Amino acid sequence: MKRNSKDQDASHGRMTRRALFLGGLQLAFAGGLAARMRFLQVDQADEFRLLAEENRINFELLPPARGRIFDRNGKVIAQNSPSYRIVIVPENTDDIELAIAKLRRLVDIPDEDIADALKDIKSSKPFHRITLSDQVAWEDIAKVAANAPALPGIEPDVGLTRVYPQLSDFAHVVGYVGPVSDYDLSKMEAPDPVLLTPRFQFGKVGFEAKLEEQLRGKAGTKQVEVNAYGRVMRELGRREGEAGADMQLTIDADLQNYVQARLGRESAAAVVIDCEDGGIRAICSSPSFDPNLFVRGISVADYRMLTEDNYRPLSNKTVQGTYPPGSTFKMITALAALEEGVVGPEETVWCPGHLKVAGRRFHCWKRAGHGHVDLNTSLKRSCDVYYYDVAIKTGIDKISAMANKFGLGIKHDLPMSAVAQGITPTKEWKERSYGKDWLIGDTANASIGQGYMLASPLQLAVMSARLATGRSVTPRLLKSIDGVEQPSGAGEPLGISENSLRIVRKGMYSVSNDRRGTAYRSRIIGDGMRMAGKTGTSQVRNITAAERAAGVIRNEDLPWERRDHALFVSFAPYDNPKYAVAVVVEHGGGGSKAAAPIARDVMLQALYDGTPPLEAYPKADRSRIKAQQERLERERVKRPLGSRSSRA
Repeated sequence: MKRNSKDQDASHGRMTRRALFLGGLQLAFAGGLAARMRFLQVDQADEFRLLAEENRINFELLPPARGRIFDRNGKVIAQNSPSYRIVIVPENTDDIELAIAKLRRLVDIPDEDIADALKDIKSSKPFHRITLSDQVAWEDIAKVAANAPALPGIEPDVGLTRVYPQLSDFAHVVGYVGPVSDYDLSKMEAPDPVLLTPRFQFGKVGFEAKLEEQLRGKAGTKQVEVNAYGRVMRELGRREGEAGADMQLTIDADLQNYVQARLGRESAAAVVIDCEDGGIRAICSSPSFDPNLFVRGISVADYRMLTEDNYRPLSNKTVQGTYPPGSTFKMITALAALEEGVVGPEETVWCPGHLKVAGRRFHCWKRAGHGHVDLNTSLKRSCDVYYYDVAIKTGIDKISAMANKFGLGIKHDLPMSAVAQGITPTKEWKERSYGKDWLIGDTANASIGQGYMLASPLQLAVMSARLATGRSVTPRLLKSIDGVEQPSGAGEPLGISENSLRIVRKGMYSVSNDRRGTAYRSRIIGDGMRMAGKTGTSQVRNITAAERAAGVIRNEDLPWERRDHALFVSFAPYDNPKYAVAVVVEHGGGGSKAAAPIARDVMLQALYDGTPPLEAYPKADRSRIKAQQERLERERVKRPLGSRSSRA
């Protein structure tokens, strides 16, 4: 069938439009192809030339800056310091041993460092940067940089390392960081990739460990281009990480430094708590050590010296050590008896020097006895028989419940390692722990802080703060995080009769301010600064009947490890309590001789926010105290850090 001319014209028009459309597409494709070829051949010529030379792209983690730690006044306790080092990336060298051999011709690196590096290389991924030498001098860094073409895979680097400028003063509080170990990684379900970086510094103990994640921050990443020889040609991209949070402690570094110096060569612990908000102003365990020794891995010799010391410098005695509280526990027994109504403040107990309980004699520390004793006198002169008597009438469960109210037998939530719970025994506790019935003699022992009763210096300081305020003062170590203030530990009222508290506080005042008080020699004279306290002496050995008959051996005549522990707890000022202090001197003998003088000096240092005037001390002590203050000032500047002399 013949098409008419009209149809032929329409068909021709459609064909022309299609041809133009297809031609346009072909032209656009050809133009795009030409532009792409120009881009690849001209604009990207340098990049493809590098790729032709077998360059490749590497991704590297950028370790974050660890958060800093400050004292309450902004003094640095832990910071980061630049550290020059030489590293090797195993995948960037064909012969690791040859590369290291060439390096050692330029830079002196100890054999043990090389051995550690080779060990890290075997256990790490080939793209990880392995440290060959740390804390390298700038001259050596320059040598490595200048000889980079001859040292494939080896390059200079700068990183951050942890530094503790306060040295031994905060070792037991802040702890320390150290290289991440296989053991550390085994305790984590999904470790942060940055922790897999060889020799990455990680919180090991103390505050550094407890707040590790917040202090660590978050790693960044870097994309770099390296050539066939492993040399970095350029940085292609970077994502910065997040620095760790800065932390501020409640501790006063100057007071901490004084307390550490005042404890001296003793195996001892001291805690100072702010009665208002529970902030720990000082918490010292003696002897101490230099935490900087652990940052890059402590030597075998240094570690052996610390572990073989009988005074246990690595142990944090303030929170980890638990001791029979001795007579410092008598306020708790007294409060339990007062609250139960089994004794009044004027009632007396006859003390002939012992009390017979279930056929056994329980002795008072004063062999001849104290005669008729009321509550105030029982605290002032620390009569044991008084407490045997009232405790048996009160019962151990009521006494232990009272102890818990005052912070004993409680594991306080502090960011420190190995915080102990202590023991406030009950009938059920003994049955559960030993499968034995509670005996009336157990109650007598517990009433004076002996037997099963155990408390840490921290708990004794909390007890003192709660006695002083009548509130559940809660200890706190962290003041702020990145400037954000943390909750106060002021606490709520304990629900104890104010009259009962007043009676016990008055007895503690008599201990330090009455001429017959056991701590009278360690009193504070300053107006408005009077201190209330309680001495304690806890036995660490059994005294046999034969020894009592022949005369109890004096502490001074016993080997050091068999002597009694010395304790003292206190708060001041008496009329308006500001601080509570607890001191424990291991095997120090009597609390009045060994612990009370330290506690008095520490309390005055805290109250005066520095060296107190001599007028705050009794006249007879002032010349001795002046000499002591001068000596301590010299030692605080010059004392060898992380070490001490052996005690005879």
